[in-house]
Amino acid sequence: MTLARLSDSMFPSFPSLLNRFFEGDLMDWSSSNFAGSDSTLPAVNIKETDHDYLIEVAAPGMKKEDFKVNFDNGRLTISSEKREENEEKSGTYTRKEYSYQSFQRSFTVPETFVNGEKINAKYSDGILHITLPKRDEVKPKPAREIRIS
Repeated sequence: MTLARLSDSMFPSFPSLLNRFFEGDLMDWSSSNFAGSDSTLPAVNIKETDHDYLIEVAAPGMKKEDFKVNFDNGRLTISSEKREENEEKSGTYTRKEYSYQSFQRSFTVPETFVNGEKINAKYSDGILHITLPKRDEVKPKPAREIRIS
């Protein structure tokens, strides 16, 4: 199967965020993307619609309080930290178990493409949904019929 690039011919000055994602410009795999304590980075789906970009982060078993989502200078950062401690005492022994999971993913998002003031996030059914509304300037405009005089 061959991965085909979407055409930018309709809006050549506004390349698709998805195209930039597949070119590697959107992902920065330096230290800003990591998973701690033998855990893995959660899977991420990115979808572009006419009005916004949608990011879905698969993170089952978490709570919305476990996440931090930050948008600063064109960088969207999603991070999570979860700590658990269980202690069981029975007679002469004590059993303690500790669990620590963390991750951070960052995406470069041109501020000329999205309205940073209206970004929102919602966590439901194990998926963190982040919506990045497009600025009006980059939304596709319907065809306009030009009257001939």
